[in-house]
Amino acid sequence: MLHRQDAQMENGFMRATVLQEMEILENIIERGRAALSVRTVCSVDSDGKCLPVYGIALGSDRPDVPVVGFFGGVHGLENIGTQVVLAYLNSLVERLKWDATLHEQLASVRLVFMPLVNPGGMARRTRSNPRGVDLMRNAPVQSEQKVPFLLGGQRISRHLPWYRGDAVMEAESEAMCRFVNDEFFGRRFSIALDCHSGFGSRDRIWFPCACSKTPIPHLPELSALHELFCRSYPHHDYLFEPQSRQYMTHGDLWDHLYLQAQHRHAEQVFLPLTLEMGSWRWIRKYPMQLFSKAGFFNPFPVHRLQRVLRRHLVWLEFLTLAARGWQQWLPVGAARDTFDARARTQWYGGYDGAGA
Repeated sequence: MLHRQDAQMENGFMRATVLQEMEILENIIERGRAALSVRTVCSVDSDGKCLPVYGIALGSDRPDVPVVGFFGGVHGLENIGTQVVLAYLNSLVERLKWDATLHEQLASVRLVFMPLVNPGGMARRTRSNPRGVDLMRNAPVQSEQKVPFLLGGQRISRHLPWYRGDAVMEAESEAMCRFVNDEFFGRRFSIALDCHSGFGSRDRIWFPCACSKTPIPHLPELSALHELFCRSYPHHDYLFEPQSRQYMTHGDLWDHLYLQAQHRHAEQVFLPLTLEMGSWRWIRKYPMQLFSKAGFFNPFPVHRLQRVLRRHLVWLEFLTLAARGWQQWLPVGAARDTFDARARTQWYGGYDGAGA
């Protein structure tokens, strides 16, 4: 079973290691090789080891179908993000053996995966990559407003947290951006979900921008997606909000990609989302996690890890189905104006972005 392979005991705590997670990923690739398209988007050196960063695709390769992407492991300490993506990918590969409905679904949607964007950081058990750069502060995007000291991204020193790097993007960041460009840009509809952990006591779904408090052009589509999920799963416990509502940063990769998509393909609907799993809840239930660096970002013990992996599969499966049927729920005309007004009131207090 996936959850029994991807962790080991260390001083009484469960922790994942990059070698085990890479082994699981490559095992899934091997088992699904008949259906998966796999490429190495870049390789990273970590303490003399060459670690691949894989990009994986499943489903239709027609250019007119919607795309959904699942990303994890951007921060090396947040193993749970990679584990959630691997759990979903593993489920799909196993279901391909018997699930005729899944085969029908995959004929009209394309799923792409980058489960382990920062293998070097995970191998070294650091948030940053082996060069000390926080990949989620690494894009050439500058916040319009003041950001929190250090947390919002800094270029003082790679020895301090949230280091943005220099003007050249890191290999992992560049590889992820190329992958998104190749798979998402130019599609009529696409959704990306990046899985993280470590903030708050609730699981949150964040959407751009981290660099601005101005509502993005696709706010109505995000509002419609939110309402669709709430109606389909009314007992969910996710909090939907713009990331800027919590804190703002420089260099967010998804801000960068969203703005690029708007500039190059303004007619497409590209919705980048972040699943921010609330690790404070895990710590409250098991305070001993405070004595482990990984415990700030990952659920211990094993039964809680299993519960987290089960819990989020509903959300990932929903995104797949929502993308496949996007033309049935995406608002147009007056309905789009209604969703826009509702979203501005709900998430921005009626703010219209004037003067930002």
